[in-house]
Amino acid sequence: MTRKYTTGAVFIVASIIVLGAASSLMRERAVVEAAAVQAPRFEVDPLWPKPLPNHWVIGAVIGVSVDAKDHVWIIHRQGSLEPKEQYATMNPKNAECCAAAPPVLEFDEEGNLIGHWGGPGAGYDWPSSNHGITVDYKGNVWIGGNGRPAPPAPVGGVAVTGRGMESGADESLMGAAGAVNDSFLLKFTQDGKFLMQIGKPGQSKGSNDIANLRLPAKTMVDPKTNELYVADGYGNHRVIVFDADSGTYKRHWGAYGHKPDDANPGPYNPQAPPAQQFRNPVHCVALANDGLLYVCDRTADRIQIFKTDGTFVKEAFVAKETLGDGSAFDIAFSKDAQQKYLYLADGSNMKIHIFERSTMEELTAFGDGGRQPGEFYAVHSIDVDSKGNLFTTETYRGQRVQKFRYKGLAPVTTKNQGVVWPKQ
Repeated sequence: MTRKYTTGAVFIVASIIVLGAASSLMRERAVVEAAAVQAPRFEVDPLWPKPLPNHWVIGAVIGVSVDAKDHVWIIHRQGSLEPKEQYATMNPKNAECCAAAPPVLEFDEEGNLIGHWGGPGAGYDWPSSNHGITVDYKGNVWIGGNGRPAPPAPVGGVAVTGRGMESGADESLMGAAGAVNDSFLLKFTQDGKFLMQIGKPGQSKGSNDIANLRLPAKTMVDPKTNELYVADGYGNHRVIVFDADSGTYKRHWGAYGHKPDDANPGPYNPQAPPAQQFRNPVHCVALANDGLLYVCDRTADRIQIFKTDGTFVKEAFVAKETLGDGSAFDIAFSKDAQQKYLYLADGSNMKIHIFERSTMEELTAFGDGGRQPGEFYAVHSIDVDSKGNLFTTETYRGQRVQKFRYKGLAPVTTKNQGVVWPKQ
């Protein structure tokens, strides 16, 4: 009897040792597998860009684009500045500082301001509320707008643009019914010479009007076909395509490739079935090297993916419980040939999400709300230079552009990195 108990005890002890070893091996394997998941790593550059000249300050920054020379272009709303930020332009002059910078600003790689222009001029209509900037593969500069009223009269003898949106207003509300001013797109040279306008102010007839836009948010040009894709927008519910040279209409579509309509989908409910039409705003378009077109349905917290003919491929949801301004603001891709990673600016949750593009699985994210370098107040737009560095802009009271230096691939150790401050 004693021998049986002894044998049984030895067996139990041995089993515990084996199970413990197996559990330890499984934990080690999980750690190894987790470490094998890698994602791009970034650090904020707190010294970029350099200070602006002439006591200039910038308002809500609602577009960024990196050109073929790695120059960084932004567009901002002069009219979003507070009166105390414009004392130098008042009549009589109230103080030495400050003044609104021109709407379009160009920086070199070191953060020096090397170009500036923009505002009303002969032969074209300037938006009452600038929105989005794209420098295409030919070097042309495209600008949209999401302003409802007509541009205001000059203040103190100075034309101040970008007053169509009050600085603290919810941009997602711009799609409400009624007449709008910004139903057009503009095309310029890099020196600010006017080239073409698509659409006319106040003329939009809705999401199936092929001659006008309605508060267009962002553009991009396909270098293979020279076609201009437009996220249209804050008023319409579609992607629309034009020839980038002539402005000739090509095609358009709504969510899931459907014909768009302008029926009110009602308030966003993350528990309800996905809306069969885009909500407002349709906020971004981004074309990958493999021909897939990514569209931000911002307040629906989703990205829809299409072929360039409008054929629906799939969709992915991001922070689906986000209400208000939504989570899907803007998209950029990593600079490897396969564009393995997708970056999404999320202006409500104040972070940049990093996805594996092929699966649309979120790998990690960085950023947090705040005003210090590496933090965000309504991060709005995003682009990448040839070295993989990220550039972001902030709307509302954020009023800045930031640079995040690419530091290579690194194992994913946390889903939320917080502020990516430089390593000592």
